[in-house]
Amino acid sequence: MTTLIETAEHKALRDAVAALGRRYGRDYVARTVAEGRPPTELWAEAGKLGYLGVNLPEEHGGGGGGITELSIVLEELGAAGSPLLMLIVSPAICGTVIARFGTEDQKRTWLPGLADGSRLMAFGITEPDAGSNSHRITTTARRDGADWLLTGRKVFISGVDMADAVLIVGRTEDARTGRLKPCLFIVPTEAPGFQKRAIDMELKAAERQFELVLDDVRLPAEALVGDEDAGLLQLFAGLNPERIMTAAFAIGMGRYALAKAVEYARDRTVWKTPIGAHQAIAHPLAQAHIDLELSRLMMQKAAHLYDAGDDIGAGEAANMAKYAAGEACVKAVDQAVHTLGGNGLTREYGLASLITAARVSRIAPVSREMILNYVSHQTLGLPKSY
Repeated sequence: MTTLIETAEHKALRDAVAALGRRYGRDYVARTVAEGRPPTELWAEAGKLGYLGVNLPEEHGGGGGGITELSIVLEELGAAGSPLLMLIVSPAICGTVIARFGTEDQKRTWLPGLADGSRLMAFGITEPDAGSNSHRITTTARRDGADWLLTGRKVFISGVDMADAVLIVGRTEDARTGRLKPCLFIVPTEAPGFQKRAIDMELKAAERQFELVLDDVRLPAEALVGDEDAGLLQLFAGLNPERIMTAAFAIGMGRYALAKAVEYARDRTVWKTPIGAHQAIAHPLAQAHIDLELSRLMMQKAAHLYDAGDDIGAGEAANMAKYAAGEACVKAVDQAVHTLGGNGLTREYGLASLITAARVSRIAPVSREMILNYVSHQTLGLPKSY
């Protein structure tokens, strides 16, 4: 059941994570970007405090919570100006999939490290020619004795240089039908045949993007996560948390920008009163706040549904939450920059870089147009156009 009132534990978690985020803040993130390195200090401290693994099972070093708790962590870090993108990837996607479908050995090997931050896993699904169509994935795995041989390409894979392994979405051939079906493999980044190349991004972030080439990467049988025949069930066990966490990322960013604009509008005086007294300034900021709050409600609903085991309900809500949060974030950032005028474009105020960053939540991990397609035919029952 979705509750509109957060528990005392959730409020305490918000406060504690917000305090951690403020100790680092936007200046820390900007410094790591300028130095071309990941935010290792913040990642390590968040892991030590138990925030990275709040969604993972207690018996494997986690907090025993769910995506509800992990989304709070990411949102509050973002609202403090120091979000951790790899929270979406390592504990939310990879950790969740392994916790739900992994073997006991896979859980013992990976979950404690993912929970405390000492190990990190990237996630590889996007391909150059597949776009948002996961059914066109061409990365394939074929059996070679007891092993698997994995071949293919992936693009826009976050944080590979930080990762110990990548959870790769590939396809295997169904022996009965000959058709390809999706499967998940844990691929060590040091495996022979595994190649990575950094993508030169206009958007500057602490976490870099990579193209991967998998050239007959040999994997043992135990690299396969879950049942070979489970297919999309296992895949969407990771994709729904990804959408929920992307919403948290966007809401946190939007809150950060809005707070900066409100502070500026409260103090900045051009004529006789602060500019925030004028409705042309105040009302758009109020609308941005409303949109962010509404997005959070849908995100919380999606997280609660997912944690309750309602994968179908969570899928619909997670897509809507990601859509709403992306739109709210872009509008909040745009209005914040506009409120500051020329100052909104200076390094001093640190908002201009968010103009580009905010758009990521509209594009990744699935475009807003594909979400509208999903809602059109899954929720409304309209015929597909593709």
